[in-house]
Amino acid sequence: MTLHAVLIVAALMFCIGLFGVLTRRSLVSVVLSVELMANAANINLVAFSRFGNHPWGQAMALFAIALTVAEVVVGLALVILIARTHGSTDADVPSALKG
Repeated sequence: MTLHAVLIVAALMFCIGLFGVLTRRSLVSVVLSVELMANAANINLVAFSRFGNHPWGQAMALFAIALTVAEVVVGLALVILIARTHGSTDADVPSALKG
């Protein structure tokens, strides 16, 4: 597998995640799409590390995975809070949380 092929796969994953963020109404789907975009960025880090013979890319990918896990935990906690208070996980519901 070449670097070009890996970058194309990562770009496709990122585009699918971006499409999911822009078109989905459920907050759970939006969080999953953001996770897909973060995984595409991690694939890029690991690919550049492997094909460039630099070990720092894999270390950065592990750090990014840890940050992504923390982001997903906070995001899902917010989704659960919104679902409990408003009874829905639609993306339009957080606009009702204004002042």
